[in-house]
Formats: sequence, structure tokens, C-alpha cells
Amino acid sequence: MQTTPGGIRIYGNIKPEDDYTHELGPESNFNESVYFNFFDPSQNRGGFVRIGNRANEGYAEMTVIVWNDDGSALFNYAKPEITHNDAWNAGGLNIDVQRPAELVRTLYQGDTVQLADPRQMSNPGKAFKENPHVDLEIDLAHEAVGPMYGHVGEPGDGNEFARAHTEQHSRVHGHIRVGHDAPVAFSGWGLRDHSWGPRYWQATPSYRWITGNFGDDLGMIIRTNGAGEGGGLFHEGQDLVRITSATLHPEYEPDRNYHKSLTADLELEDGRKRQLTGTVMGYIPLRNRRAGTHTHVGEGMTRYELDGERTGYGLSEFLDQPDE
Repeated sequence: MQTTPGGIRIYGNIKPEDDYTHELGPESNFNESVYFNFFDPSQNRGGFVRIGNRANEGYAEMTVIVWNDDGSALFNYAKPEITHNDAWNAGGLNIDVQRPAELVRTLYQGDTVQLADPRQMSNPGKAFKENPHVDLEIDLAHEAVGPMYGHVGEPGDGNEFARAHTEQHSRVHGHIRVGHDAPVAFSGWGLRDHSWGPRYWQATPSYRWITGNFGDDLGMIIRTNGAGEGGGLFHEGQDLVRITSATLHPEYEPDRNYHKSLTADLELEDGRKRQLTGTVMGYIPLRNRRAGTHTHVGEGMTRYELDGERTGYGLSEFLDQPDE
């Protein structure tokens, strides 16, 4: 285990400089992506930004979403051209690593579509054409409150989704500006994720990825298979506590695979048992298409209750492959 100059612990076979981009791999589908979610409890507002460099394919995947407290959203997705993997800076989104493993700044300035009902993204072409557009500015600092953890796999290990991967919970502050309105201060928490190596979204089985923060001292990640069985971890300050068993029970909207709430029974490595409930406050259905296959990725801005005692916010992501 390493410790950064700012006292942040690093778990796994990763190092602080892994926060930067890496040498472009030879794989045609080499991807290096970063993802940051963020939630302000005082505003019931949150969202995420993601950019994945696919330089060997000549483009980046860029996604931006900000949910409002009524469940409406500002959204953009683009595939801007890129020719290198030297930085994450495309489509109006720029990621600035200021102190590795400690502080990263995310900046976006560009167009978004205003979605009164983000479920309209089940038909993206129609949603982008039939809804108004507005400029969005995001300027947020993501300051570590928990350890960085992850793993770097070996080339040729057959992993076509996230061979190398890090995650970290953060305190988030800055501002968001919509159109010509005055900037609105933002203060809350979130999680950041970084992966590099070959990636096909179709190469991973269906999963449920539950992330949340309950303050500076406590954050969680739960990952299960499509049937809701898995594990995860809590960060308690700079300590990691493994969730050895997680059983997830989601509730869906009628006749659709859009999740609207969840409960999870958790068993920890130290013998504790915890229960999590979650209510989706804002939902958007996204997809990834390749070779005629549509992978469904349902994103939910979610409010959590842990053991009926602590309230937190985060994102619940349900990925489903069409053949599962």
C-alpha cells in the first residue's frame, strides 16, 4: 500500500501516476476512459461526465448529463474525432489531473438537449431533434475523501472490458451554469472511475453497479451480476471494508427494464450486516451499439438509506445485454 503526499492511501497494484493517460495499446478497440459522478444533496441535483479515448478507432465517446431536482435533465453524447491518447479533451469536455490520486478538475462547455422526460432517450435521434437545446457549463473539482483502489491486469488475459481499473470517492465542489443564467454553486460528493485497455461494451455480462456517498467518511460500491448476486466495498475514512456478499432486489417500471428502486442485503468481511434501500430520483436509458447489438445501460440518480440511519446519494447503473 502506498500513501500520497496528501495522505491518501492507494490499494492494489496501482500507483498515483496511473491517474494520467497511458501509452496507446496495440488493440484496435483500446479504450482509456474516465468517469465522474457528482451529487449535491442541498439541491437534489447531480449527474456524471465520461470520456473514453478510442484513438485506434479515431474517436472518443463523450457523455454529459445533469439531472434537475424534478427528474428532468440536460444531456449530450458525442463521438468527436481524436488521433492520440495524450489527454482527455474532446467534444467540449476536458479532464485536468491536478494532483494524482488527490484532485482532478472536470470542465465541460457545450451544447445539451433539455429533456423534460429523460426516458425519451430510448429513441435518441427523435429526442435530440424534438427537444430544445441549451448551452451548459460544468466546472467541478473532485477532491479525494477516500483511498484510491484498483487493479492492473496482464495483456492477453482475455479481459475485453476493464483490464486496468481504478475507483475513488470524492468531495465535489465548483459551479454549473445553464444558458445565460448566473453560475450555481455546487457542493457535494461523488465517485470517479478510470479504466484502460481493450473494451467492447458487449464483452461483459449484464451487471448492476451501485455507487454512493454518505459524507466525507463513508462511501460504497456494490457490483452484482444481472441476477443481483455479488459484492463490493465501503470506504470508511482511508480504510476499505469488503462486502463479501450482496443480494440486490430491484423494482422496475411496469413492462420495462427501467429500475425505479432497490434494496440490498449486505454482509461485510468483519461480520457486520447492513441493509441499503434506494429510490431513483432521475432516470435515463442509454445504449451502446456495435455490430448490430444494442447494450442497454440504464442510469439512475439515486437517493439511498443505509440501515435506516444515514442518507446518501449516488448513481445506480444497470447494464443488460440483449441475449441475457
